This record gives sequence, C-alpha cells and structure tokens, in this order.
Amino acid sequence: MQSGSPAVQPSPFRLRRPLRRLRTMAAKLLLSARARSVIKNRLTYLAPQRLRVLERCVKRLDQEGIPGNFIECGVALGGSAILLSSLLSPQRSFHGYDVFETIPAPGPKDGPDAHKRYQVIKTGASTGIGGEQYYGYLPNLRDVVVGNFSKFGLTVDNQRISLHRGLFEDTLQLAAGTQIALAHIDCDWHDPVRLCLERIYEHLAVGGYMILDDYNDYRGCRAATDGFLAEKSDLVLVTTTPNALIRRVA
Repeated sequence: MQSGSPAVQPSPFRLRRPLRRLRTMAAKLLLSARARSVIKNRLTYLAPQRLRVLERCVKRLDQEGIPGNFIECGVALGGSAILLSSLLSPQRSFHGYDVFETIPAPGPKDGPDAHKRYQVIKTGASTGIGGEQYYGYLPNLRDVVVGNFSKFGLTVDNQRISLHRGLFEDTLQLAAGTQIALAHIDCDWHDPVRLCLERIYEHLAVGGYMILDDYNDYRGCRAATDGFLAEKSDLVLVTTTPNALIRRVA
C-alpha cells in the first residue's frame, strides 16, 4: 500500500453477518433444553432469538400471574407449539390453529414479497428446513405434527393441548369468557393476520401478549399490525425486534 492511501474498510454487510451469527449463538445458549431440541430436530423456522421471546414472555406471565391460555395461529411442523405446550402451567391450555396443508394465497393488501414467495410454494419449488421436504406439501401434516408432539412426551388430547384444522375464519372462534395470555401469530399475510388480531384482542387478558412473527418479513403483516395498533389505545408495541411484541396494558 502506498503511503497516504486510504485504508480499506470492511463492508458493513460483511460485518453484519458474523455479528448476526454471534447473536444467534448467544440466544441459543440462553434457550431451554426443550427449545434447543426443537431446533435440532428441525421443527421450527423460528430463529433462537424468536424462541427466546416466547420463553421470556411465558416466564413473565407466570411471574405476574396473568391468567389465560396460549394459542398459536400458524403451526407448521409444531416446533414453537411444542415449546409453548411444554411451558404450560396447570391452569393453562394450548390451542393451535392451522390449515395443515399448503397455505392459502396472499391477497390484494399483500406486497410483491408475499406473492413472489407464494408462487414458489404453489409451483412445488419450496424446500423445507435443512433442505427437507416443505411441510406444506405433506398430505398428512396434522398427523405428522401430532407425532412430533408425541416425540416430546406431549399428547394432543383436545383438552389441555388441541390442534384445530381449517381456515382461521372457520376455526378461530373463541367462546365467551375465554381468556388468552399469549398468542403467537405466525400466518404471513395481511388478511389472516388482521383476522387473528381482531378475534384474539377481545379475549386478551390485561398484561397478555400477542407476538407477530412475520412483522419484519412481510409488509402485509406489518401493515395489518400497524393498522390494528392505531385503533387500540390499550395495546403497546413493546418491540419490533426480532419480531413484533404487543402487550395489553388496560
């Protein structure tokens, strides 16, 4: 290098990648053995940071005595559902909602990102975790998920742990008096996210959480979430990283 030549600065993109890996490794070390096992068995698309959010929320709910059940909208292979079910205190139950097949198409309120992703899925070109078969192509997905629960010593008995098959507009019908302490909403597109927010909100306990997994991944999810929050003064957006965490404060 000639004297006076400017030093070559590393690209910020090259720096971000190892930093991201370090954060992921650190988050993984803080996870429970059950969460790490879910990752090892390739049952979740959630990064360790996002699984960590679930575990921290459950811990706080239990510490503060916030009443209500846990629900998940968008179960996939069942990884995060297994984690939440394993964290149930005796008075809580878990309900998972999913079509248990290839997900429905995005709508007009979704952006090009969602439609591009759906075309990959629709054409059969999507790959699953670690290069395995994409879960949405499995003809018996619900049975696979039930089997995954069983491998972790959990029984889908339709009492303490239930899995509801079908579109959210048909299955996410919460009875009067139902209380929700935590809702993990992982359903990608604008319209299902908005529907889940609307139906869960009425039953969300004060102090309860809603977690929007795709807030930073699909603009339709972000738009649905931001629009809903603008209408509700008793909901607080606690953070948007690594996903959107909402808490009911009144």
